[in-house]
Amino acid sequence: MAGQQNQNAGQQDNTNQLLQIRRDKLKDLQQRGKDPYQITKYDVTHHSVEIKEHFDELEGQNVSVAGRMMFKRVMGKASFCNIRDRQGDIQIYVARDNIGEESYADFKKYDMGDILGIKGTVFKTKTGEISVHADEVTLLSKSLQILPEKFHGLTDTDIRYRQRYVDLIMNPEVRETFRKRSQIIKEIRNFLDARDFMEVETPMLVSNAGGAAARPFETHYNALDEDVKLRISLELYLKRLIVGGLERVYEIGRVFRNEGVDTRHNPEFTLMELYQAYTDYEGMMELTESMFRYLAEKVCGSSKFTYNGTEIDFGKPFERITMTDCIKKYTGIDFDTVPDLESARALAKEHHVEYEERHTRGEIINLFFEEFCEKNLVQPTFVMDHPVEISPLTKKKLSDPTKVERFELFINTWEMCNAYSELNDPIDQRERFAAQDAAFEAGNEEANHTDEDFLNALEVGMPPTGGIGYGIDRLVMLLTDSQAIRDVILCPTMKTIEQ
Repeated sequence: MAGQQNQNAGQQDNTNQLLQIRRDKLKDLQQRGKDPYQITKYDVTHHSVEIKEHFDELEGQNVSVAGRMMFKRVMGKASFCNIRDRQGDIQIYVARDNIGEESYADFKKYDMGDILGIKGTVFKTKTGEISVHADEVTLLSKSLQILPEKFHGLTDTDIRYRQRYVDLIMNPEVRETFRKRSQIIKEIRNFLDARDFMEVETPMLVSNAGGAAARPFETHYNALDEDVKLRISLELYLKRLIVGGLERVYEIGRVFRNEGVDTRHNPEFTLMELYQAYTDYEGMMELTESMFRYLAEKVCGSSKFTYNGTEIDFGKPFERITMTDCIKKYTGIDFDTVPDLESARALAKEHHVEYEERHTRGEIINLFFEEFCEKNLVQPTFVMDHPVEISPLTKKKLSDPTKVERFELFINTWEMCNAYSELNDPIDQRERFAAQDAAFEAGNEEANHTDEDFLNALEVGMPPTGGIGYGIDRLVMLLTDSQAIRDVILCPTMKTIEQ
C-alpha cells in the first residue's frame, strides 16, 4: 500500500512539473509580446476533410486552416504535425526555411493540445498523404492542461461525461454521435415542416406539472412569491394551442423528471410532442412509422440498421398488437376475460407480479405487460389499446370503454413514443383528473393533478386530435448504436464532486 502511495505521489509530482512547464512557456511568450490570448480572430478558409475530398482542385492552392495539435514530430529543420478541426485531422509540414527561424523555434516548443492557425499550400507527400505545407504558423491558444495519452485515449466514462470537452477532443466517434444527433433533429424538423406542422415553444416553469406520470422538480419563483415546478411534459400547453386553432403544432424541448439515472433515463432530457387536429391515434401511427423510416434512411443510409449487433428493420410495416393480446401471446393469460380487480390480483399473486393495494385492475394489466412483454419487443411494434386507468388524457374506445385509443411504440425492448386519440370531453376529463387526485392522495406521487385552466380550454372546445410524445435521446441512441443515454447527451446529469 505504501509503495502504491509513493508511486501515485511521484506521478502527481511529474504531472505538476509538466503543467508548470506549460505555464512557463506561456509566460515566456507573453514577455516576448506573443501572447496567444490577445488574438481575437483567425480567418479559416478550409477544413481537413474538405481539403482531402477536393484535393484535385486544391493542390498547390493557398489555404488557411486551424485546429488543435494532436501530434508533432520534429526532424531538425523540418517537422510534421497533425491538427484536428471539426471535420477531422490533417497533416501539416512545417519547415524552418519557409516560416523563419524564430517562428520555427517557437513551433518546436508548442505542446499537444495547443490550437494553431496554419497558412500554406496543399500538397501530397512522398507517401501519398494529403497535407498542408505551412508558410505561416500562429499559436491561437495555449493549452495549459495535458491531454490523455494518445494511444490509450480517454476511456474512463465518469471523466468522459464530466469533461465532455476532452471526450470530444480525444474520441472522434463521440463527435460523430453528436453530429448525427444534430442531423436527426434537423431531419425531424424537415419531415414535420413538409407536413405543415408549426414549431412552437411553451413554458418550462409551470404551476401544475401535468401530462405524464412522473415526479416533478420543484422550485420557488421569488418575484411572484410562488412555488412552481419544472415541466415533466409538453402536452397540456400544446393542446391549448390546438384549442386556439393552430391545428398542427410540435415542440422539441427539455423536460425534467425527478427520477433515477440509468442507461435509458436522465432526469433532464429532450422530448418532442406533436398534436394534429382532426386525426386520431391511427393517424399518429402512420406519421410515426413514416418519420422513423425517413430518419433511418437519412441518418443511417438505409431503412435497415444495426443496434448492438441486432438488425432493426424499419422497411417493413411495423407490427400492431393490443396490450391484452400481447400479454396473452407471452403468458397465455387473456385479461379481456378477467372481470374485476380481485381476479386481476389473484393472477398477479399466481405469477409473482408485485403490486400495491392502491393499484387498479388496469394498472395490474400494465404490470403484467412490463414484466412479461417488453423484453420481447425488439422489432418495431405498436402496442395499442391500454387500460383506461393508466391513460387519464386519452379517449375511450367506443367498442370497449375499459380501454383507450392509445399506443406505445417499442423498439429494441424500449418504449420509443406514446400516443393518444386525445380526450376532448371536458366532463370526462374532469372525472379522470379527480381519479388522478385520489391516486395521488393514496400515495401515487406520479399522478396528475386537476388543471382548471386546461379544463376551461376543453370547455371552449378542442377538435378531435391525435397527439404523440417522442423521447429524442432514446431515438438518437438507437440510430447511433449508443449503449447509454449519457452517450448521446452532451452534458448528462452527474453528482457534484466536492472540490
